[in-house]
Amino acid sequence: MNKTRQIGFSYVFLFPSLLLTIVLGIYPLGWAIRFMFYDYKGYGEAKFTGLYNFKRLMNDTLYWDSVVNTFIYAGGKLIITIPLCLLLAVILNQKLRGRNWLRAIYFMPTIISSAVMGVVFFIIFNSYNGIINQYLMKLNIISERIDWLGPKNAMLTAILIAVWGAVGNYMLLFLAGLQNIPNDVYESSALDGANKRQQFWYLTIPMLGPVLQIVIMLAIINSLKGYESIMVLTEGGPIGKTEVMYLYVYKLFFPTPSSGLVVDQQFGYGSAVGFTTAVIVGMITLLYHMMSKRLNKM
Repeated sequence: MNKTRQIGFSYVFLFPSLLLTIVLGIYPLGWAIRFMFYDYKGYGEAKFTGLYNFKRLMNDTLYWDSVVNTFIYAGGKLIITIPLCLLLAVILNQKLRGRNWLRAIYFMPTIISSAVMGVVFFIIFNSYNGIINQYLMKLNIISERIDWLGPKNAMLTAILIAVWGAVGNYMLLFLAGLQNIPNDVYESSALDGANKRQQFWYLTIPMLGPVLQIVIMLAIINSLKGYESIMVLTEGGPIGKTEVMYLYVYKLFFPTPSSGLVVDQQFGYGSAVGFTTAVIVGMITLLYHMMSKRLNKM
């Protein structure tokens, strides 16, 4: 087979992926960029408004509250998830009986749909007949029902559910990194008198550096973009306490009477909000990438 035919076959195999990228990626992106400068509700004629959508965005307190909520949600999730995943990976990397079953159990939540997960946890954390409150009252740990999905506890509940859904995925990445560390390194350090704690801090953590950087970057992006379980669990409520950026964007494109927003679709304004949100996420990711590169050079 000559080189021209090889190139031709390569393009044939690439064509389906390229077509999907254009239809489902590039075209919608171009469509959204265009309508950022229009007032368009999904029907009728689109009216050109220039930068009005961005001026409106600057004064949209609901959106900027959702930005703050997103940082709280992402920060809480990261602070709990990363150390917990690393700890579980270290434990399950040991020669334990049934460790493969334990790995499968911890990984299982990652294959469950976020929507299904939200419904299940809504039933569990329901303030009136939820399983959590029932067991806590039976054990005499609490005397009154806790409003897990109320203004005070809704964000904490959403973070805990997000942690439950994310632990298995990142634990698996840490586990793969641990299994690539040669045992000779630990044996040599043990001969030099290093104990388990010293081995963990001065050998395991530095040698997991590349994996840790990837895990943190993936966790940051997923935490900032996550909204599915919150949408099912609280719909951004109560009183906007769990409203996050991408949920706010979703409601502008697919509003409901319970969303607290205008029922009409707002494609123009939603495109402007979505673009701004993507820029915020991209800037945070880029900032982390620059910081991690600097740390590697130190």
